Amino acid sequence: MSTSETGLYPALHGWAKVDGMNRARTLAPGLALAALLATVATPVGRALPMVGTPVLALGAGAVAGMALRRRIETEALFDPGLEVARQRLLGVAIVLLGLGLPMGSVLSVGRETAIVLLGTLIVGAVAAFVVGRMLAVDRESATLVAVGTTICGASAIAAATAVLRPDRQRVAYALGTIFVFNVAAVLIYPPLGRALGLSQEAFGLWTGTAINDTSSVLAAGVAFGAGAAQFAVIVKMVRSLAIVPLCIGLHLGRRRITADAPAGSLRQAFPLFVVLFLAASVIAGLGILPTSVVDPLGTVSGWLIAVVLAAIGTSLSVARVRIAGARPLLLGGLLGLVLGVSSLALMYATGWC
Repeated sequence: MSTSETGLYPALHGWAKVDGMNRARTLAPGLALAALLATVATPVGRALPMVGTPVLALGAGAVAGMALRRRIETEALFDPGLEVARQRLLGVAIVLLGLGLPMGSVLSVGRETAIVLLGTLIVGAVAAFVVGRMLAVDRESATLVAVGTTICGASAIAAATAVLRPDRQRVAYALGTIFVFNVAAVLIYPPLGRALGLSQEAFGLWTGTAINDTSSVLAAGVAFGAGAAQFAVIVKMVRSLAIVPLCIGLHLGRRRITADAPAGSLRQAFPLFVVLFLAASVIAGLGILPTSVVDPLGTVSGWLIAVVLAAIGTSLSVARVRIAGARPLLLGGLLGLVLGVSSLALMYATGWC
């Protein structure tokens, strides 16, 4: 081997190291900004559960985005890291979320509430299709608003985003839409539940199937009572498992939803983060991991979702929302109303009320 060939490998290693350092420097500003916004939003969201960390992270990102857009060079500095936060952290957060879904408890509560859970999901899916068509909402926006409203808010939209790769502005608008109605639900559901004379478990089932975001479900449950909060969270975790068939269905139908979606194989219908999400749920059910490990991981998952939402929020602007129009917002409101009424009707039909 010649001297030049011998010196080639150290040189390549050096170039790779320099390239890696340059990439880290390029991504650092955006990632640091998203992490900072999420870190601030998390304790404030806990102190204000009626608003919640997701809403605050998204709002903080939107404010930061407006500031960044005032100078092109500043936006260019932060955008690479923000883009990585939007795209790469979604799957990690979803997998960690699975560690809070022990399979045994999920199956037990799932059997007890199956009719209400499945019935509400079916009604919501049909309503999303019909109302979306009536309002002439574009397919990407309609899909994102529908999955966020009918399944589990930000987590479902994050999963759908990882599969469909939709326009990020539509993602931000869908998140803003469902969070608006989450806040309204937290204010409306507890007094309405008391007026209807619902028991703690009945109210937990109602909120767990009709309110989409976990923080809002928990906030409404706490406002009603400790028993309601506990049951609502379990129901909500069961409902979150719909993320799995959601991702498979979206992948198989992605070419109809997103016009320029690349062709995929059947193997791609099972994204890695979905498989790991299922594995995490099984691990949680087996009790392999102690609570001292699971609880911090759950906290990290929530924080990562806040990081993603903050990064997505930076792409949200008033001008772009104005261009999107009021129809996706109207779609989210109508779907929320349909879910609340259908869930309550199914509960009365099955003897929960």
